[in-house]
Amino acid sequence: MKLFIVVALALVGAVVAQDRYTSKYDGIDVDEILKSDRLFNNYYKCLLDQGRCTPDGNELKRILPEALQTNCAKCSEKQRSGAIRVLNYIIENRADQWKTLQQKFDPENKYIEKYREDAKKEGINLPSK
Repeated sequence: MKLFIVVALALVGAVVAQDRYTSKYDGIDVDEILKSDRLFNNYYKCLLDQGRCTPDGNELKRILPEALQTNCAKCSEKQRSGAIRVLNYIIENRADQWKTLQQKFDPENKYIEKYREDAKKEGINLPSK
């Protein structure tokens, strides 16, 4: 669950606060983004520095390294829940984009291996190397 949880948070719209990521973007309709190629690809391109970013997309890029290192310690339960949904969607429906994101944010498979068992407990089947 926790691997690339912040990638999913781009779709949830989390932004850093002091002790927790802000709930400012928790009202974003994640399902609407997942159903829309245009919306999904806008977030995807933002993460890859291939397109313009919304304010929440810029924050996501800024906090992603920390969130991966800390096992998303600042995520709320709502953000985790949304992240699980998004992560499952990306792995199951957008495998090529998942691989690209993984190569950018975890080129050494450090986080894949670190969080593999936790992901499995959440029903996320992380692809093998």
